[in-house]
Amino acid sequence: MTTVYKMWCGYRDHFPKKARYSLGDKIDGLFLQILELLFVASYQSKDEKERTLEKALHALDLLKFFLRISWEIGALDMNKFTELSGSVYEIGKMVGGWKKGLVTKTPSRM
Repeated sequence: MTTVYKMWCGYRDHFPKKARYSLGDKIDGLFLQILELLFVASYQSKDEKERTLEKALHALDLLKFFLRISWEIGALDMNKFTELSGSVYEIGKMVGGWKKGLVTKTPSRM
């Protein structure tokens, strides 16, 4: 996730000024929120982790939505959009798999 955020930081500097401090800040905030949620989830108990990962998945969906808007208004070109959204999609698959693994995992014996 940090690699994708670094990529985003490079692209954000080239966002049109009219969108940089509105849409750009929104996307930046979602990236940071997702990073925070994933970091917190790595230290939580199973029950807390499931809720936190659900929040992260919701934030990833919002991030994909706002990245698409930025492409549609021309703030991101097709190559940058494709690179970012592809990486965000892969992260979503990993987080979804992490959550699914928690749900389907059998309880451990004592």
